[in-house]
Amino acid sequence: ERIALRSQCQVFFADPYSSWQRGTNENTNGLLRQYFPKGSDFSKLTVEAVNRTVARINLRPRKRLGWKTPYEVHTGV
Repeated sequence: ERIALRSQCQVFFADPYSSWQRGTNENTNGLLRQYFPKGSDFSKLTVEAVNRTVARINLRPRKRLGWKTPYEVHTGV
């Protein structure tokens, strides 16, 4: 909470074990699971493979963002 006050950013603190309070986060976790199923050995991943996956996820349109991609929202494109 101190970080939120100092940075003057609006921060939402979800209750523990309340995944429904973090819908966008849970959706992103599902997207990650498409590329990295449970049981994946992350020690065998290369930086390039992770970067490719991040790019694919960030170039996917989201309903929550008005069908823009996270990349478009972040860069203002």
